[in-house]
Amino acid sequence: MTEPKTIAVLCNYELLPERVGGMDYFFWQFDRQCAANGIQVHWFFPNHSDHGEYATLTVFDSGYQSVENYFLSFCKTNATAYTHIITHFIELCTPFFYKIKQFSAAKIIAIDHNPRPLHGYPFKKRIEKRIKGILFSRYIAVFVGVSDYTVAEIVRDFGSFVKKKTLTIYNGVVLEGILERTNRSLLHPRFLTASHLRESKGIQDLITAVALLPAEIQKTITIDLYGDGPYKSVLVEKMKQHDVVSCFTFMGSSPNLKTLFSHYDYMLQPTHMECFSLSILESLAANVPVITTNVGGNEEVVVDGENGYIFKAKDVVALKYILEAIYLGHQRIETNTRMLIEDSFSLHSMVAHHLALVLPNKS
Repeated sequence: MTEPKTIAVLCNYELLPERVGGMDYFFWQFDRQCAANGIQVHWFFPNHSDHGEYATLTVFDSGYQSVENYFLSFCKTNATAYTHIITHFIELCTPFFYKIKQFSAAKIIAIDHNPRPLHGYPFKKRIEKRIKGILFSRYIAVFVGVSDYTVAEIVRDFGSFVKKKTLTIYNGVVLEGILERTNRSLLHPRFLTASHLRESKGIQDLITAVALLPAEIQKTITIDLYGDGPYKSVLVEKMKQHDVVSCFTFMGSSPNLKTLFSHYDYMLQPTHMECFSLSILESLAANVPVITTNVGGNEEVVVDGENGYIFKAKDVVALKYILEAIYLGHQRIETNTRMLIEDSFSLHSMVAHHLALVLPNKS
């Protein structure tokens, strides 16, 4: 009888019961599919939690210390013969990958979820990344980007020699539970944003754009802001300065956001940096078009004029014109935006592609 193989998955991802998102569902389904194929998974997270299906996973938590250092110590103590080691939200091409290979023959697969700055890294950091690519990329068997944009950035960061072992696996969403909007308002639509409140998400640009709208629109437009974060106080002050406080409502973080998208007509995401947004996918799955920027992988899912609108990051005038045209009914999205998500960006597809990386006939 063949011994079941064991893989390790390292995730620098905090487990929070109040923030269950697409990655949580991915981890749970991936674990189930691995088990169905005779593969045991050891999960390494910064903390432990039993919410959702985490109670069924074999989780080793680092106690909020470095997941990488904890894993190295764990392996030296336990001598587990992993066939594959997969990393999520772990910095690529660092000495950590060299250290793993000193005692493990496992195939290392590194998943890159990280967005890049709008204007790229400073020169010094670009040089540092290129050197790290030369020194440590050899220890990573496969680089996975969550969008074509991410794949291109991996190659740009570490050198063209990594291109041959780099591939795209799009993030996917759980369609179950995402309610679909059936009627979209053509006049005076309702808007929402859904993001952590930090400067890179560009909510300050949205405030400026609303301040440029005609006074009659400012009197009635409503934009609900879902999410929380340290930048909230800055946003509140900016709303007061522009006298548009009445146009916005802070809704806080919501654990059931996927059931709320369908209450709105459009989602706004004026972000300055993005990798591949699950919020965009969930909004489109709810048949709610997205107005967003031309950064990261956004243009790989949002097609201007078809399932949303694209504008240049930080271009508040362009955003103002889009808002005004949509609000007055001069522009509209009429297609059902859910169909694209069902066809190309489902969680089932994401899990299947990741599973293929560790199945015996795909290794």
